[in-house]
Amino acid sequence: MNSTPRFLQGVYPIAGEGLDKPGPVDPALRYTVPGGATAQALYFRGGNSTDHLVYVLLVRDGVPVRWFPIGAKGDVHVPLRVVEDLPGGTVVELQAAAPIGVTGELVVDLGLVEV
Repeated sequence: MNSTPRFLQGVYPIAGEGLDKPGPVDPALRYTVPGGATAQALYFRGGNSTDHLVYVLLVRDGVPVRWFPIGAKGDVHVPLRVVEDLPGGTVVELQAAAPIGVTGELVVDLGLVEV
């Protein structure tokens, strides 16, 4: 069985509009599983440069599925292996939220494997 790693990763600015208002961070943090393939999320790692709690939200086909809170000037590592299969055509995206007026940077790394 051949597999291909895929990563949604980078350092991105964040501007808080409220913890109840997550939104897209960058188009690079969106992935569509190719038709005929299946993908699985393996892990999420994130870091937060702000002095406040923020979170990254994993969205599947427009529906929130996993919240990853990241403490002030903190980091998080969450293993996700064998949580669920993502069939061809599934769209996953990382979104983020922060308290109103908070600005800073997020470091995100979502590792997936496509089979």
